[in-house]
Amino acid sequence: MMNLEEMRKLDAAGLQNELNALLKAHMGLRMQKATQQLQNTSQLTKVRRDIARIRTLIRQNTMQES
Repeated sequence: MMNLEEMRKLDAAGLQNELNALLKAHMGLRMQKATQQLQNTSQLTKVRRDIARIRTLIRQNTMQES
């Protein structure tokens, strides 16, 4: 997991790669929860918040460019 300062240093391609990785991780955690294999359910919340942060940064970058 990256902190916000590290996320802000990434370019658009880096943010997109990180977003894709987090979406895959979120899917895996959801599958673990569905099969009752997930021990730490707070991971779902952390991943969802990181996804929202990256999407916000992507949106901010596109707004600054136009």
